Amino acid sequence: MTEDTVTFLDRMQKLDGGDFLRELAGAVLQKLMEHDVDNLIGAGRYERSDERATQRNGFRERPFETRLGTLDLKIPKLRKGSYFPSFLEPRRTGERALVAVIQEAWIQGVSTRKVDDLVQAMGMSGISKSQVSALCKDIDIRVNSFLDRQIEGEWPYIWLDATYLKTRENGRVVSVAAIIATGVNTEGRREILGLGLGPSEAAVFWLGFLRKLEKRGLKGVKLVISDAHEGLKAAIAQVFKASWQRCRVHFMRNALAHVPKAQHQMVAAAIRSVFAQNTQAEGSKTWRHVADQLRARLPKLAALMDEAEADVIAFMAFPRAHWPKLHSTNPIERLNKEVKRRADVVGIFPNEASIIRLVGAILLEQNDEWQLQHRYMTLETMNSLGEDAIPALPTIAAA
Repeated sequence: MTEDTVTFLDRMQKLDGGDFLRELAGAVLQKLMEHDVDNLIGAGRYERSDERATQRNGFRERPFETRLGTLDLKIPKLRKGSYFPSFLEPRRTGERALVAVIQEAWIQGVSTRKVDDLVQAMGMSGISKSQVSALCKDIDIRVNSFLDRQIEGEWPYIWLDATYLKTRENGRVVSVAAIIATGVNTEGRREILGLGLGPSEAAVFWLGFLRKLEKRGLKGVKLVISDAHEGLKAAIAQVFKASWQRCRVHFMRNALAHVPKAQHQMVAAAIRSVFAQNTQAEGSKTWRHVADQLRARLPKLAALMDEAEADVIAFMAFPRAHWPKLHSTNPIERLNKEVKRRADVVGIFPNEASIIRLVGAILLEQNDEWQLQHRYMTLETMNSLGEDAIPALPTIAAA
Protein backbone atom coordinates (compact mmCIF):
# COMPACT_ATOMS: atom_id res chain seq x y z
CA MET A 1 0.00 0.00 0.00
CA THR A 2 1.52 3.35 -1.05
CA GLU A 3 1.94 6.37 1.21
CA ASP A 4 -0.62 8.33 -0.87
CA THR A 5 -3.17 5.55 -0.43
CA VAL A 6 -2.66 5.46 3.35
CA THR A 7 -3.03 9.24 3.59
CA PHE A 8 -6.20 9.15 1.49
CA LEU A 9 -7.78 6.38 3.58
CA ASP A 10 -6.90 8.14 6.85
CA ARG A 11 -8.53 11.32 5.60
CA MET A 12 -11.74 9.61 4.47
CA GLN A 13 -12.13 7.67 7.70
CA LYS A 14 -12.73 10.96 9.43
CA LEU A 15 -15.66 11.75 7.14
CA ASP A 16 -19.30 10.86 7.60
CA GLY A 17 -20.81 8.08 5.48
CA GLY A 18 -22.13 10.33 2.72
CA ASP A 19 -18.92 12.35 2.50
CA PHE A 20 -16.86 9.16 2.52
CA LEU A 21 -18.71 7.71 -0.46
CA ARG A 22 -18.64 10.98 -2.36
CA GLU A 23 -14.90 11.42 -1.77
CA LEU A 24 -14.29 7.82 -2.74
CA ALA A 25 -16.30 8.15 -5.97
CA GLY A 26 -14.47 11.35 -6.86
CA ALA A 27 -11.09 9.78 -6.21
CA VAL A 28 -11.90 6.72 -8.32
CA LEU A 29 -13.08 8.82 -11.28
CA GLN A 30 -10.02 11.04 -10.98
CA LYS A 31 -7.78 7.96 -11.09
CA LEU A 32 -9.65 6.68 -14.15
CA MET A 33 -9.05 9.95 -15.96
CA GLU A 34 -5.37 9.91 -15.01
CA HIS A 35 -5.08 6.36 -16.36
CA ASP A 36 -6.86 7.34 -19.61
CA VAL A 37 -4.55 10.30 -20.11
CA ASP A 38 -1.45 8.22 -19.41
CA ASN A 39 -2.54 5.79 -22.16
CA LEU A 40 -3.40 8.66 -24.51
CA ILE A 41 -0.03 10.37 -23.98
CA GLY A 42 1.94 7.13 -23.94
CA ALA A 43 3.69 7.86 -20.64
CA GLY A 44 2.96 8.57 -16.98
CA ARG A 45 3.02 12.06 -15.46
CA TYR A 46 6.75 12.13 -14.68
CA GLU A 47 7.84 9.21 -16.84
CA ARG A 48 10.46 9.61 -19.54
CA SER A 49 9.48 7.70 -22.66
CA ASP A 50 10.25 7.79 -26.38
CA GLU A 51 6.58 6.95 -27.00
CA ARG A 52 5.30 10.13 -25.31
CA ALA A 53 2.99 11.95 -27.73
CA THR A 54 2.50 15.22 -25.81
CA GLN A 55 2.63 16.89 -22.40
CA ARG A 56 0.00 17.65 -19.80
CA ASN A 57 -1.17 21.24 -19.56
CA GLY A 58 -2.97 21.64 -16.24
CA PHE A 59 -6.64 20.97 -15.56
CA ARG A 60 -10.08 22.43 -16.15
CA GLU A 61 -12.65 22.02 -13.42
CA ARG A 62 -15.97 20.36 -14.21
CA PRO A 63 -18.73 19.51 -11.68
CA PHE A 64 -20.30 16.08 -12.16
CA GLU A 65 -23.78 15.45 -10.75
CA THR A 66 -24.29 12.01 -9.16
CA ARG A 67 -26.63 10.41 -6.65
CA LEU A 68 -23.94 10.98 -4.02
CA GLY A 69 -23.89 14.70 -4.73
CA THR A 70 -21.75 16.99 -6.86
CA LEU A 71 -18.23 15.71 -7.58
CA ASP A 72 -15.70 18.43 -8.39
CA LEU A 73 -13.58 16.76 -11.05
CA LYS A 74 -10.39 18.08 -12.60
CA ILE A 75 -10.22 17.08 -16.25
CA PRO A 76 -6.60 16.93 -17.52
CA LYS A 77 -5.68 19.25 -20.40
CA LEU A 78 -3.09 18.45 -23.06
CA ARG A 79 -0.68 20.71 -24.94
CA LYS A 80 -1.56 18.94 -28.20
CA GLY A 81 -4.89 17.31 -28.86
CA SER A 82 -7.64 17.03 -26.27
CA TYR A 83 -9.14 14.71 -23.71
CA PHE A 84 -12.71 14.41 -22.43
CA PRO A 85 -13.80 11.51 -20.20
CA SER A 86 -16.40 9.21 -21.71
CA PHE A 87 -18.52 9.06 -18.54
CA LEU A 88 -19.43 12.75 -18.84
CA GLU A 89 -22.26 13.88 -21.09
CA PRO A 90 -21.45 17.23 -22.78
CA ARG A 91 -25.01 17.89 -23.92
CA ARG A 92 -26.93 16.89 -20.84
CA THR A 93 -26.99 20.38 -19.28
CA GLY A 94 -28.58 22.04 -22.30
CA GLU A 95 -31.28 19.43 -22.65
CA ARG A 96 -32.15 19.69 -18.94
CA ALA A 97 -32.28 23.47 -19.28
CA LEU A 98 -34.69 23.17 -22.19
CA VAL A 99 -36.94 20.84 -20.19
CA ALA A 100 -36.80 23.22 -17.20
CA VAL A 101 -37.80 26.23 -19.29
CA ILE A 102 -40.74 24.37 -20.85
CA GLN A 103 -41.89 23.14 -17.46
CA GLU A 104 -41.60 26.58 -15.90
CA ALA A 105 -43.60 28.19 -18.70
CA TRP A 106 -46.27 25.52 -18.37
CA ILE A 107 -46.55 25.85 -14.58
CA GLN A 108 -46.79 29.65 -14.69
CA GLY A 109 -49.69 29.46 -17.10
CA VAL A 110 -47.95 31.27 -19.95
CA SER A 111 -47.36 28.36 -22.29
CA THR A 112 -48.66 28.22 -25.83
CA ARG A 113 -50.35 25.20 -27.40
CA LYS A 114 -46.99 24.28 -28.90
CA VAL A 115 -45.34 24.21 -25.47
CA ASP A 116 -48.23 22.25 -24.00
CA ASP A 117 -47.95 19.65 -26.77
CA LEU A 118 -44.22 19.35 -26.13
CA VAL A 119 -44.76 18.83 -22.41
CA GLN A 120 -47.27 16.06 -23.07
CA ALA A 121 -45.02 14.48 -25.68
CA MET A 122 -42.28 14.29 -23.05
CA GLY A 123 -44.63 12.42 -20.77
CA MET A 124 -44.73 15.17 -18.14
CA SER A 125 -47.94 15.99 -16.29
CA GLY A 126 -48.78 17.35 -12.86
CA ILE A 127 -45.19 18.35 -12.12
CA SER A 128 -44.83 20.45 -8.95
CA LYS A 129 -43.21 23.85 -8.59
CA SER A 130 -40.75 22.43 -6.09
CA GLN A 131 -39.54 19.91 -8.67
CA VAL A 132 -39.04 22.64 -11.26
CA SER A 133 -37.30 24.83 -8.67
CA ALA A 134 -34.84 22.08 -7.78
CA LEU A 135 -34.07 21.36 -11.43
CA CYS A 136 -33.59 25.04 -12.26
CA LYS A 137 -31.37 25.64 -9.24
CA ASP A 138 -29.00 22.87 -10.28
CA ILE A 139 -28.70 24.27 -13.82
CA ASP A 140 -28.40 27.89 -12.68
CA ILE A 141 -25.42 27.13 -10.44
CA ARG A 142 -23.46 25.62 -13.32
CA VAL A 143 -24.49 28.22 -15.89
CA ASN A 144 -23.81 31.22 -13.64
CA SER A 145 -20.45 29.78 -12.62
CA PHE A 146 -19.53 29.49 -16.30
CA LEU A 147 -20.77 32.95 -17.29
CA ASP A 148 -19.14 34.70 -14.31
CA ARG A 149 -15.80 32.86 -14.42
CA GLN A 150 -12.54 34.79 -14.38
CA ILE A 151 -11.10 35.39 -17.86
CA GLU A 152 -7.39 34.60 -17.95
CA GLY A 153 -4.72 35.49 -20.48
CA GLU A 154 -4.91 37.89 -23.41
CA TRP A 155 -7.59 37.84 -26.13
CA PRO A 156 -6.55 39.70 -29.28
CA TYR A 157 -9.72 38.87 -31.24
CA ILE A 158 -13.28 39.34 -29.96
CA TRP A 159 -16.56 38.69 -31.82
CA LEU A 160 -19.80 40.31 -30.62
CA ASP A 161 -23.32 39.82 -31.92
CA ALA A 162 -26.90 39.93 -30.69
CA THR A 163 -29.87 37.66 -31.23
CA TYR A 164 -33.40 38.66 -30.21
CA LEU A 165 -35.71 36.54 -28.07
CA LYS A 166 -39.20 37.13 -26.71
CA THR A 167 -40.12 37.14 -23.03
CA ARG A 168 -43.01 38.21 -20.84
CA GLU A 169 -42.68 41.37 -18.78
CA ASN A 170 -45.47 42.88 -16.69
CA GLY A 171 -48.14 41.01 -18.60
CA ARG A 172 -46.87 41.82 -22.09
CA VAL A 173 -44.52 40.22 -24.58
CA VAL A 174 -41.28 42.12 -25.21
CA SER A 175 -38.17 41.50 -27.29
CA VAL A 176 -34.79 41.39 -25.54
CA ALA A 177 -31.31 41.32 -27.03
CA ALA A 178 -29.07 38.42 -26.01
CA ILE A 179 -25.48 39.57 -26.57
CA ILE A 180 -22.90 36.81 -27.01
CA ALA A 181 -19.14 37.42 -26.87
CA THR A 182 -16.59 34.92 -28.14
CA GLY A 183 -12.84 35.32 -28.38
CA VAL A 184 -9.55 33.75 -29.40
CA ASN A 185 -6.63 33.91 -26.99
CA THR A 186 -2.91 34.11 -27.73
CA GLU A 187 -2.73 30.30 -27.81
CA GLY A 188 -5.25 30.20 -30.67
CA ARG A 189 -8.00 28.69 -28.48
CA ARG A 190 -11.57 29.85 -28.91
CA GLU A 191 -13.95 30.31 -25.99
CA ILE A 192 -17.30 31.86 -25.20
CA LEU A 193 -16.55 34.80 -22.93
CA GLY A 194 -19.92 36.16 -21.90
CA LEU A 195 -23.66 36.57 -22.28
CA GLY A 196 -25.57 39.79 -21.74
CA LEU A 197 -29.30 40.45 -21.71
CA GLY A 198 -30.89 43.84 -22.25
CA PRO A 199 -33.78 45.76 -23.77
CA SER A 200 -31.83 47.16 -26.72
CA GLU A 201 -28.41 47.61 -28.29
CA ALA A 202 -27.99 51.19 -27.04
CA ALA A 203 -24.57 52.51 -26.07
CA VAL A 204 -25.24 52.26 -22.34
CA PHE A 205 -26.11 48.56 -22.69
CA TRP A 206 -22.99 47.73 -24.71
CA LEU A 207 -20.82 49.79 -22.37
CA GLY A 208 -22.07 47.92 -19.31
CA PHE A 209 -21.57 44.55 -21.01
CA LEU A 210 -18.00 45.30 -22.12
CA ARG A 211 -17.04 46.73 -18.75
CA LYS A 212 -18.27 43.57 -17.06
CA LEU A 213 -16.04 41.52 -19.39
CA GLU A 214 -13.11 43.79 -18.55
CA LYS A 215 -13.79 43.47 -14.82
CA ARG A 216 -13.70 39.67 -15.18
CA GLY A 217 -10.21 39.92 -16.67
CA LEU A 218 -10.62 40.43 -20.44
CA LYS A 219 -7.53 42.19 -21.77
CA GLY A 220 -5.15 42.35 -24.71
CA VAL A 221 -7.96 43.06 -27.21
CA LYS A 222 -6.63 44.23 -30.59
CA LEU A 223 -9.66 43.78 -32.86
CA VAL A 224 -13.40 43.58 -32.22
CA ILE A 225 -15.58 42.13 -34.99
CA SER A 226 -19.28 43.01 -35.05
CA ASP A 227 -22.11 44.52 -37.04
CA ALA A 228 -22.34 48.30 -37.35
CA HIS A 229 -23.86 49.39 -34.03
CA GLU A 230 -23.02 52.99 -33.16
CA GLY A 231 -23.49 52.25 -29.48
CA LEU A 232 -21.05 49.35 -29.69
CA LYS A 233 -18.40 51.40 -31.50
CA ALA A 234 -18.49 54.04 -28.77
CA ALA A 235 -18.32 51.37 -26.04
CA ILE A 236 -15.30 49.66 -27.65
CA ALA A 237 -13.47 52.99 -27.76
CA GLN A 238 -14.08 53.63 -24.07
CA VAL A 239 -13.30 50.15 -22.74
CA PHE A 240 -10.68 48.49 -24.97
CA LYS A 241 -9.16 51.18 -27.21
CA ALA A 242 -9.11 48.48 -29.91
CA SER A 243 -9.65 48.54 -33.66
CA TRP A 244 -13.08 47.65 -34.96
CA GLN A 245 -13.90 45.37 -37.91
CA ARG A 246 -17.30 45.95 -39.47
CA CYS A 247 -18.84 42.68 -40.59
CA ARG A 248 -18.16 42.39 -44.32
CA VAL A 249 -21.32 40.37 -44.95
CA HIS A 250 -23.57 42.93 -43.26
CA PHE A 251 -21.82 45.78 -45.06
CA MET A 252 -22.42 44.13 -48.42
CA ARG A 253 -26.13 43.88 -47.65
CA ASN A 254 -26.23 47.57 -46.70
CA ALA A 255 -24.27 48.53 -49.81
CA LEU A 256 -26.52 46.61 -52.22
CA ALA A 257 -29.56 48.37 -50.77
CA HIS A 258 -28.37 51.44 -52.73
CA VAL A 259 -27.99 49.47 -55.97
CA PRO A 260 -30.67 48.53 -58.56
CA LYS A 261 -31.30 44.79 -58.45
CA ALA A 262 -30.09 44.30 -62.01
CA GLN A 263 -26.65 45.62 -61.03
CA HIS A 264 -26.23 43.65 -57.78
CA GLN A 265 -23.92 41.03 -59.24
CA MET A 266 -21.65 43.54 -60.94
CA VAL A 267 -21.31 45.83 -57.93
CA ALA A 268 -20.80 42.93 -55.50
CA ALA A 269 -18.00 41.55 -57.68
CA ALA A 270 -16.32 44.96 -57.81
CA ILE A 271 -16.36 45.34 -54.02
CA ARG A 272 -15.18 41.76 -53.49
CA SER A 273 -12.11 42.51 -55.62
CA VAL A 274 -10.87 44.60 -52.68
CA PHE A 275 -10.64 41.52 -50.48
CA ALA A 276 -8.59 39.64 -53.06
CA GLN A 277 -5.63 41.99 -52.52
CA ASN A 278 -2.55 40.84 -50.62
CA THR A 279 -2.04 43.80 -48.28
CA GLN A 280 -4.11 46.42 -46.53
CA ALA A 281 -2.48 49.17 -48.59
CA GLU A 282 -3.44 47.42 -51.83
CA GLY A 283 -6.94 46.82 -50.48
CA SER A 284 -7.35 50.49 -49.60
CA LYS A 285 -6.18 51.58 -53.04
CA THR A 286 -8.60 49.20 -54.76
CA TRP A 287 -11.43 50.28 -52.44
CA ARG A 288 -11.02 53.94 -53.41
CA HIS A 289 -10.76 53.04 -57.08
CA VAL A 290 -14.05 51.08 -56.94
CA ALA A 291 -15.79 53.91 -55.05
CA ASP A 292 -14.64 56.45 -57.64
CA GLN A 293 -15.81 54.23 -60.51
CA LEU A 294 -19.30 53.98 -58.96
CA ARG A 295 -19.61 57.60 -57.80
CA ALA A 296 -21.29 59.02 -60.89
CA ARG A 297 -23.96 56.30 -61.20
CA LEU A 298 -24.40 55.39 -57.53
CA PRO A 299 -23.48 58.41 -55.37
CA LYS A 300 -25.09 57.04 -52.19
CA LEU A 301 -23.10 53.81 -52.44
CA ALA A 302 -19.87 55.74 -53.08
CA ALA A 303 -20.53 57.92 -50.02
CA LEU A 304 -21.14 54.78 -47.92
CA MET A 305 -17.87 53.29 -49.13
CA ASP A 306 -15.99 56.50 -48.30
CA GLU A 307 -17.34 56.38 -44.77
CA ALA A 308 -16.82 52.66 -44.16
CA GLU A 309 -13.40 52.04 -45.77
CA ALA A 310 -11.27 51.86 -42.62
CA ASP A 311 -13.81 49.72 -40.76
CA VAL A 312 -14.46 47.12 -43.48
CA ILE A 313 -10.79 46.44 -44.32
CA ALA A 314 -9.42 46.70 -40.75
CA PHE A 315 -8.87 42.91 -40.70
CA MET A 316 -6.25 43.24 -43.46
CA ALA A 317 -3.78 44.73 -40.96
CA PHE A 318 -3.56 41.35 -39.23
CA PRO A 319 -1.85 38.10 -40.31
CA ARG A 320 -3.21 36.93 -43.64
CA ALA A 321 -3.81 33.42 -42.28
CA HIS A 322 -6.45 34.92 -39.95
CA TRP A 323 -8.34 36.91 -42.60
CA PRO A 324 -11.01 34.31 -43.42
CA LYS A 325 -12.09 34.27 -39.75
CA LEU A 326 -11.81 38.01 -39.06
CA HIS A 327 -13.73 39.71 -41.83
CA SER A 328 -17.23 38.91 -40.57
CA THR A 329 -19.34 37.76 -37.64
CA ASN A 330 -20.12 34.44 -39.37
CA PRO A 331 -18.41 32.35 -36.63
CA ILE A 332 -20.67 33.76 -33.92
CA GLU A 333 -23.74 33.88 -36.13
CA ARG A 334 -23.60 30.11 -36.52
CA LEU A 335 -23.73 29.96 -32.74
CA ASN A 336 -26.68 32.37 -32.74
CA LYS A 337 -28.54 30.11 -35.16
CA GLU A 338 -28.15 27.19 -32.76
CA VAL A 339 -29.44 29.37 -29.92
CA LYS A 340 -32.45 30.43 -32.01
CA ARG A 341 -33.14 26.87 -33.13
CA ARG A 342 -33.42 25.61 -29.58
CA ALA A 343 -35.07 28.77 -28.22
CA ASP A 344 -37.80 28.51 -30.89
CA VAL A 345 -38.96 25.35 -29.13
CA VAL A 346 -39.94 27.54 -26.18
CA GLY A 347 -41.35 30.41 -28.21
CA ILE A 348 -42.04 33.01 -25.51
CA PHE A 349 -39.89 32.72 -22.39
CA PRO A 350 -41.64 33.16 -19.03
CA ASN A 351 -38.92 35.52 -17.74
CA GLU A 352 -35.37 36.69 -18.36
CA ALA A 353 -33.92 34.19 -15.89
CA SER A 354 -35.19 31.35 -18.07
CA ILE A 355 -33.46 32.89 -21.11
CA ILE A 356 -30.13 33.00 -19.28
CA ARG A 357 -30.71 29.43 -18.09
CA LEU A 358 -31.29 27.96 -21.55
CA VAL A 359 -28.94 30.14 -23.61
CA GLY A 360 -26.23 29.89 -20.94
CA ALA A 361 -26.51 26.10 -20.95
CA ILE A 362 -26.22 26.02 -24.75
CA LEU A 363 -23.13 28.23 -24.59
CA LEU A 364 -21.63 26.02 -21.88
CA GLU A 365 -22.12 22.97 -24.10
CA GLN A 366 -20.59 24.70 -27.11
CA ASN A 367 -17.63 25.93 -25.08
CA ASP A 368 -16.94 22.38 -23.87
CA GLU A 369 -17.03 21.12 -27.45
CA TRP A 370 -14.60 23.82 -28.60
CA GLN A 371 -12.12 22.67 -25.95
CA LEU A 372 -12.13 19.20 -27.55
CA GLN A 373 -11.34 20.56 -30.99
CA HIS A 374 -8.07 21.67 -32.55
CA ARG A 375 -6.89 25.24 -32.06
CA TYR A 376 -9.04 27.76 -33.92
CA MET A 377 -5.86 29.55 -35.02
CA THR A 378 -2.39 28.02 -35.04
CA LEU A 379 0.28 28.96 -32.52
CA GLU A 380 2.65 29.96 -35.33
CA THR A 381 0.28 32.57 -36.73
CA MET A 382 -0.72 33.80 -33.27
CA ASN A 383 2.94 34.42 -32.44
CA SER A 384 3.05 36.92 -35.31
CA LEU A 385 0.62 39.12 -33.38
CA GLY A 386 3.50 40.64 -31.41
CA GLU A 387 3.74 44.41 -31.20
CA ASP A 388 6.57 44.48 -33.76
CA ALA A 389 4.72 42.32 -36.30
CA ILE A 390 1.65 44.48 -36.82
CA PRO A 391 1.63 48.16 -37.80
CA ALA A 392 -0.05 50.64 -35.50
CA LEU A 393 -3.80 50.24 -35.87
CA PRO A 394 -6.27 53.13 -35.84
CA THR A 395 -8.58 52.94 -32.86
CA ILE A 396 -12.17 54.09 -32.82
CA ALA A 397 -12.64 57.67 -31.82
CA ALA A 398 -14.55 57.91 -28.56
CA ALA A 399 -18.03 59.38 -28.89
